[in-house]
Amino acid sequence: MGLEDYAALLRTTDPATGLRAAGALRRLAERVEEMHAVEARRAGWSWERIGDALGVTRQSVHAKYGKGERHV
Repeated sequence: MGLEDYAALLRTTDPATGLRAAGALRRLAERVEEMHAVEARRAGWSWERIGDALGVTRQSVHAKYGKGERHV
């Protein structure tokens, strides 16, 4: 589904369609955020720097993505 398709779904007056579209966009945003948080850690970014980029605290981003991280 392309951006134009999502935009059309979000303009709908049908609540069921709009809510499904909003949920799909939320899940997509979560996957994109996680992918880039993992890549940032691989690139040596601190949790604080990632949190700053996302507009959240380092503690919240670490709690969300730091569980599976290996500590060397």
